[in-house]
Amino acid sequence: MTGDERNRRDSRALEPELIVDPQAKAVAEARNGFRQYDAAIGAIHSALERGSFKLRPSLILGLQREALAGISSYAGNYRPGGVAIEGSKHEPVGAHLVPELVEDMCDYVNDHWEGSTPIHLAAYVMWRLNWIHPFADGNGRTSRIASYVVLSIRAGSILPGTPTIPDQIVDNRKPYFDALDAADLAFHDGRIDVSRMEELLGSLLANQLAQFYKSVGGKLPG
Repeated sequence: MTGDERNRRDSRALEPELIVDPQAKAVAEARNGFRQYDAAIGAIHSALERGSFKLRPSLILGLQREALAGISSYAGNYRPGGVAIEGSKHEPVGAHLVPELVEDMCDYVNDHWEGSTPIHLAAYVMWRLNWIHPFADGNGRTSRIASYVVLSIRAGSILPGTPTIPDQIVDNRKPYFDALDAADLAFHDGRIDVSRMEELLGSLLANQLAQFYKSVGGKLPG
């Protein structure tokens, strides 16, 4: 097993593959990654122009649809049955509970919109959507981009700089998985504690903004 394989957690559900060839699937996933990012930026722009935002299940479903279009027959839909996460001890909830739990997640964000920091809300979405694992595939991709949308809108800005937070997570997944596991453990004990994910997102955001600063000629302290 390669290091990259050890640092992945893939959903496994009973689903016929629409693209069997691995190379063709990789090309489709890359294409859809750009589509999903464009959809996310569009959602951020729209919310900032309106001056208001409510997180809705429809946005979550739409972002997953962009990532899995042409790849999964369940693109844009909740999983119809159970799913397992290879490499994780977490066992996702039954499919019948998914719609209500996604609504509850949205309610939490909307209810805490003014009273919580952008990083806390983004960390909560990152963890909770992974915990629910509402899709047959694309849960990680959707949680990362949904979290980024919430962070950007709550911060009131299209965040400059590359690599973005989602891209940095993909480049080094272990801290992300560790933060998810820490939040899972707290929730098992009856607590919502996404502080470790907050720390991770804060450091990744700092790096993203630092790269932007450097790209315009800024010099960071040595």
